Amino acid sequence: MIRRLHPRLKAGCVAVAAGALLSACVTPVAGPGGLYARPIGNAPVTANPTPYSPALYCLADYARRYNLPSPRMAIGRISDYTGTVSADGGRQITGGASLMAFSALAKSGARMVERYDTSISEMELRYANNRLIGDEGPDQPADANYRRILAGQVPGSDFYIVGGITEVNYNIRSAGFDAAVGETDTDVPGSGILQGKIYVMNIALDLRLVQTTTLEVVDVISYQKQIIGREISAGVFDFLNGNVFDVSAGTGGMEPAQLAVRALIERATVEMMANLYGAPGPEVCLDAANDPLNTVGQTGGFYPAYDNTGTNNGQTRAEPSRWHDRRDGDVRRSRY
Repeated sequence: MIRRLHPRLKAGCVAVAAGALLSACVTPVAGPGGLYARPIGNAPVTANPTPYSPALYCLADYARRYNLPSPRMAIGRISDYTGTVSADGGRQITGGASLMAFSALAKSGARMVERYDTSISEMELRYANNRLIGDEGPDQPADANYRRILAGQVPGSDFYIVGGITEVNYNIRSAGFDAAVGETDTDVPGSGILQGKIYVMNIALDLRLVQTTTLEVVDVISYQKQIIGREISAGVFDFLNGNVFDVSAGTGGMEPAQLAVRALIERATVEMMANLYGAPGPEVCLDAANDPLNTVGQTGGFYPAYDNTGTNNGQTRAEPSRWHDRRDGDVRRSRY
């Protein structure tokens, strides 16, 4: 004899079944691969350019075509001076602005020297001074294979960049709407709501270019960038045969705040390096003779440590499928 389940019991069974289905991907016992669950997501790693990155590449090509030597550049502290804190307690604005400036300078073809984190070099210098680091070579005697410290072996910087993120202004302008329609009589089907919001904030940056030997401030730039966010949602609420249905959907998005910081730094770097190269402006990019610089790409730039420019991987760094075990067949073939 077949019995019909009570509607509430039926709904409970459906919920339990759905929960069991969702939990099938997670187990309290590690599988053969040593994982409780496999992480979701398969997007490959891609380059992270801004609208000003092509201008930086253009400056690098401009310097190469006209044989313009780049001064040695260093990066100091580019800190967040806004003090803003997010809802979860962390900093609202990135503390990695100095690292973004390194990438921007590399895209522009600038020669760089490390001054931001010299802890490894200083430690090795102390070890070498105590003759603790071996440095074997063909001309070294067997009993004196320690690393020599030579006067003038570390090149100095000509200019360095310092500054900070100085403004975060929330809700410069906002707008929205909220509309609802329905009936007081529950026997009449259909009621709904439609909402929409849009708001604008901004971030500001102040940088200065300092000549290292004289400490003279030779360039100062202050920029701001506005960021927009929006949200749209709609829903339907209805009674049908004693059941309540509430269906809603929406979409929203906000321009990435940290990417805005990167764009600010790249725009400032474009202006500073154009000044150092003597480039009059964006019109230098209109020359039909432009061709890509071998050591500059979307991911930054490099100076080859050895004479292997023709065989190294500098020109393939921005390809998203490279070195990806699910996208690059060469990697799959070499797996053990």
